[in-house]
Amino acid sequence: MRGFDREGAVLSCDGISLATIAEAVGTPCYVYSGTMIRDRLERLIAGFGDYPHAVHYALKANSSLAVLRVVREAGGLADANSGGEIEVARRAGFAPEDIVFTGVGKTPAELDQAVALGVKAINAESAGELERVAEAAGRRGVTARVALRVNPDIAADSHPHISTGLSRHKFGVPLADARQILRDAGARPELRVVGLHVHVGSQMLGLDPVRLATDKVLALTRELSDDGITLEHLDLGGGLGIQYHDEVAPSPTDYAAALVDLVRESGLSIVVEPGRAVVGAAGVLVASVVDVKPRPDGKSFVVLDAGMSELLRPALYGAYHRVRPVLPGTGEPIRCDVVGPICETSDLFGADRELPRPEVGDLMAVLDAGAYGSAMANNYNRHPLPAEVMVDGGEWRLSRRRQTIDDQLACEEG
Repeated sequence: MRGFDREGAVLSCDGISLATIAEAVGTPCYVYSGTMIRDRLERLIAGFGDYPHAVHYALKANSSLAVLRVVREAGGLADANSGGEIEVARRAGFAPEDIVFTGVGKTPAELDQAVALGVKAINAESAGELERVAEAAGRRGVTARVALRVNPDIAADSHPHISTGLSRHKFGVPLADARQILRDAGARPELRVVGLHVHVGSQMLGLDPVRLATDKVLALTRELSDDGITLEHLDLGGGLGIQYHDEVAPSPTDYAAALVDLVRESGLSIVVEPGRAVVGAAGVLVASVVDVKPRPDGKSFVVLDAGMSELLRPALYGAYHRVRPVLPGTGEPIRCDVVGPICETSDLFGADRELPRPEVGDLMAVLDAGAYGSAMANNYNRHPLPAEVMVDGGEWRLSRRRQTIDDQLACEEG
């Protein structure tokens, strides 16, 4: 696994200079390492050994077609959170039976889409949603494969905005209600109950929340067996964290092995939905310095041509991302706030960082931006969506051109 390191003095992706890429496609741009994506996914898959499993990559982390094609080629399947993500997965080459459909607010049109396609499982969020799936299946004369998302009331020990497993969160049904809901669903000829789904949060740095949640759903599977409901799989969600700063995260291999140890006695197949763990470290945002402004306190503002329109996580979560010069700086180190051009004070990549004094035109790389970067990019202040580049097999290619104003206005009335 190479990924992002310095070739000589220049920050590179799999041996290709980020400066060379930026000169060709402009900034800001996203650059992805196909090698890193493939390595992380293959290590996770290998961690399950010969135990039955399926790794459904979570498109919400990054649904760029180039990324999805690498995931599919490496043996990953797809987890979609919207009808749009289902369609993107199909265009990337995933078959309907490769897709699980997750999400709190699935519309009637999206449910009809998933039922018509015959996806592997619709992870239902409520008794009402199961009813709507049954109605859609009944209209088509088919049987829909469903799983029920349960809420185990377990803290994920991560940021509150990305924790999903407590009873006050909007996700799933209370564990105490799940047995009766599934009894009712199992009596519907339009439904085939194939699994249970649980996901307690994102950017988890320990395995205890996953262990606790798994133990709870395993107890429920035994109760369902007494009711004559035999499941095919346990969908244990995703949420495995990565290192952004000084965190220590479990390896994909250790994560997979821990799940197998927990589930093996049940004999049920394991489904997981990793996103960040696969692509987070495999992407960087490359930006140019457009201004360096002194502050009265002796620090400086380093202003980039990318901001919260290109990478929202720092403004949304206060998330930490390392910022590194692409080319080695020659100036004395300075203390600075690295900021973007957006008209919001929250448009901040990093406060009180130390960098070699940059000059206007220097290139900066915001690291570990492969997850929830491009996927959350937006047109605030009418910023165009950035170009994207995939580096793979010793070569790089433009995988998404930079958006234009004409692209933005194409759907607006003249």
